[in-house]
Amino acid sequence: QVRGLCGTFTGDQRDEFTTPEGDVEPGVAAFANAFRAAGACPALGPGIPDPCHGFPGSRERAEAACAVLMGPAFQ
Repeated sequence: QVRGLCGTFTGDQRDEFTTPEGDVEPGVAAFANAFRAAGACPALGPGIPDPCHGFPGSRERAEAACAVLMGPAFQ
């Protein structure tokens, strides 16, 4: 009964990218664009943008956070 940006939770990954119209998109960009409000933001291209390019300094913070998660406390 669940559908949308969070997926369908059916255990079948082939239907995870189901659009509001009921189509199944093969890629992330086309799927995300199906939920985009017209004019609200630019459409995604075929490649996924690197989030670190839009947020300088984020890579270092993300790597530090990942180091904690991958460290001995969570093994």
